[in-house]
Amino acid sequence: AEGSQWEALQIAAHYQLDNLVGILDVNRLGQRGETMYGHDLAAYERRIAAFGWETIVINGHDLEQIDAAFRQSATHTGAPLMIIAKTFKGGGISIVQDREGRHGTALNPEETAKALDELGPVDTSLRGTIPLPENLLPQAMPGQMSPPPAYPPDKPVATRKAYGNALERLAFQHPSVVALDAEVSNSTYADIFRKACPERFFEMYVAEQNMAGAALGLARRGKIPFVSSFAAFLTRAFDQFRMARYSNGNIKICGSHAGVSIGEDGTSQMGLEDIAMFRSILDSVVLYPSDAVSTERLVEEAIRHEGIVYIRTTRKETPILYGNEEGFEIGGSRMVRKSEKDAITIIAAGITLHEAVAACDMLAEEDIHVRVVDLYSIKPIDREMLREVALETHAIITVEDHYPEGGIGEAVRSALFDCPVPVYSLAVRKMPKSGKPDELLDYEGISRGAIMRKVKDVL
Repeated sequence: AEGSQWEALQIAAHYQLDNLVGILDVNRLGQRGETMYGHDLAAYERRIAAFGWETIVINGHDLEQIDAAFRQSATHTGAPLMIIAKTFKGGGISIVQDREGRHGTALNPEETAKALDELGPVDTSLRGTIPLPENLLPQAMPGQMSPPPAYPPDKPVATRKAYGNALERLAFQHPSVVALDAEVSNSTYADIFRKACPERFFEMYVAEQNMAGAALGLARRGKIPFVSSFAAFLTRAFDQFRMARYSNGNIKICGSHAGVSIGEDGTSQMGLEDIAMFRSILDSVVLYPSDAVSTERLVEEAIRHEGIVYIRTTRKETPILYGNEEGFEIGGSRMVRKSEKDAITIIAAGITLHEAVAACDMLAEEDIHVRVVDLYSIKPIDREMLREVALETHAIITVEDHYPEGGIGEAVRSALFDCPVPVYSLAVRKMPKSGKPDELLDYEGISRGAIMRKVKDVL
């Protein structure tokens, strides 16, 4: 019944993966009772064959049939193969075999004695060795040094495009990097990598859960997978990303089209929960670059980092803030505007950083001075910087194109839990609409005008 299983069946047949063998253990029972199809092996066979797989139906308790199926799978070609094995849950033990209500329940001493008696004597003198599977990881290829980013300072670039540029630029320095995309690569700009390295790009179509699972498989085989889709659509695969962490998955995820600033596409396309989602994963890294240079440098850092890394990118073109030679580290931040007269610190990232910079410059014309921080690393967060601004200014205002729950504001408050400085949060709090990006930023109270009003209110 689980949808991700059917996503996997579909993509495997599409790519004719005849080196793939699936084993379906049909034991009739789930946790609370009979499964959707029970022991109707014909139903499973029809559905799996309809996706383009070849099938073999066997008695899963018959060792000779199991051996014959495995031998057939070794020479099978043309399509993926599914071995559909009919079994009985608890087979061989009469008190539990094919019985409902025994899921996750241990046998009591009396039942254990009966079960052992039914299973028969065990020859404990029998000894043998089972060879371990070969760890056939692909041989690492030597890389070539990549040039630094080369962005003209006066030409705005969308961070989503810089993401694609970075993958292309770093492709030959890091031969283990591969990319997967959920049929939106012309919007996430993963297609830049696809054109440069088609053999290292995997089109996964609109099946985000399976894409995440495939990325974990690639990671476990020594690759460094970069997974991309709209930030909103990645919410569909949260369980897979969560479980990937428990397998020590070295996966990099890029969510584009974040926030209300995507504009006319409307609410369904706006990633507004993604920071909270990825912050909640154990030991994850959450990065939110504001310009093309920082995006490219943070992609470099993501490659070097072992573990789950989420990079949030913006649809709209944004000005270049940093020099091409500047470096960015995970856990860092940047002071974009600073003076000795600063009364308030504004902390932002991504699209709202540019709103904060504009607000800062306009407030300066009124002799109101504020500090502006680029919190590009939301997790881990730069606590040292936060404590510095908490001591040097009277208040902090966070601004984010994201819901308040689990976002930048909460991350900052958590880091400053023992500091008395007040922290005010500007975030998306109204039902989002379709409209022009600047209109929506203003509607949600996260525009430069809204920032100026909040600064004056606090003062």
